[in-house]
Amino acid sequence: MRAIGAFAEPLIVVVLLFGGTWINRDSEPGRHRRHSTVSGRILSDGAESGHLATDSRSSSASLLAAEEPKWRTRTLGIWGLKKSVMTPNTRRFREYFLSRLLERFPFLVECWYWALIYWVYQLGRAATAVWIVAGTIHAARYHALQVITAEEQLHMFWELPIQQFFMKHEFMMTWINRIYSFIHIPGSIAFLVWLFYYTNTRNRIDDKQSGKGGGGTAGSPAGPRLYESRRRTMAFCNLIAFIIFTIWPCMPPRLLSSDTSTGETGQLARSYGFVDTVHGPQGQGSIWTDNRFTNKFAAMPSLHFGYSLLIGLTIATIPLNPVHSEPNTYILPFFNRSHPKLAPRLQMPSGHRMACFGIGFLYPFTILVAIVATANHFILDAVVGAMVCGVAWWGNDVLLNLLALEDWFLLLVRIHKPEKYVAGARSEPSKGSSAGNPRR
Repeated sequence: MRAIGAFAEPLIVVVLLFGGTWINRDSEPGRHRRHSTVSGRILSDGAESGHLATDSRSSSASLLAAEEPKWRTRTLGIWGLKKSVMTPNTRRFREYFLSRLLERFPFLVECWYWALIYWVYQLGRAATAVWIVAGTIHAARYHALQVITAEEQLHMFWELPIQQFFMKHEFMMTWINRIYSFIHIPGSIAFLVWLFYYTNTRNRIDDKQSGKGGGGTAGSPAGPRLYESRRRTMAFCNLIAFIIFTIWPCMPPRLLSSDTSTGETGQLARSYGFVDTVHGPQGQGSIWTDNRFTNKFAAMPSLHFGYSLLIGLTIATIPLNPVHSEPNTYILPFFNRSHPKLAPRLQMPSGHRMACFGIGFLYPFTILVAIVATANHFILDAVVGAMVCGVAWWGNDVLLNLLALEDWFLLLVRIHKPEKYVAGARSEPSKGSSAGNPRR
């Protein structure tokens, strides 16, 4: 199974990325250039275009480039402070081959973002793994024992009975190991593919798709900003988590039992009896959990749970298409039988909303059980992971400042990032609204 996982999981990731690119393709990308006469419209990630309109009748790349101003205005902001800066206007490259390719397959931009976020995070973890010294191991063990002490004081040290329960049921333990090893990365990518499709692709006004004619929308009224905020939140989660486990390394429960240090501390660590069910002889480890560059002392916080909670909350609260959001009304038949029209009515959420609630709860709950039952995380790791998720959700707008840097990179490679022509793309959502707020 370990050999199959090493091959199958990367293949699943590749299939998801290529599949997401295909199902989110733009069937008629040329209309974007026909619609581009609108000046100063709101583009993706909340940036104003700040450029002059071009003549949609011009098809020559050289003519279009000549008509475009070379600079645009970006607004940088943090903690209420704002500053306008000038960055390159990459629309001069929109007729170039790579720009047209991205316009045809806009999800390729998301693949690039995901790969950049993932590999920066993994390289950071690899660097910390290489730099691990004996002092780091002692600190990680000490911090793990501190976590256990804190959980005992809070009367929530439940990891051992939870693991022992699942180890009594081999079938359940096998699937819990597989969920821990194989769901985190593919599940997160599958979520991003679906969310992009539901908030972007299904809302392209002029795009004719299955079940949706041209001139209409069939996705979430939240629009593309909901997707962009969740993608930024995941990136911000990685940054915060990297800082925490670099400054405060913490040994996962499974490594306490294999600790070889002498003295009372080592004996205490081994006395709890945690079992490494994933990496043992009968384990279900994956390429992500078994590679040599994994930082083994990055238990705090748990991004397995942080990501799953973000995904669950997004699915549970996502604004639905009005067609799917109408509540179901049931007449209570035991009252006013002689006057049925006067009988009380019970309103229940729509079937789609109930499904969202169910998935939104079950996914993070399942991941929580998996990370605890496999002894890869303490419960407090999940709590801190949830807090990191909340901070990243609240402050994800800070990453919009990187768009200025992205403009310079796109200038260097001579690419224009595709603009989003979907319903609601021109409206700036207000801050501080509900969980469905696209900016949050």
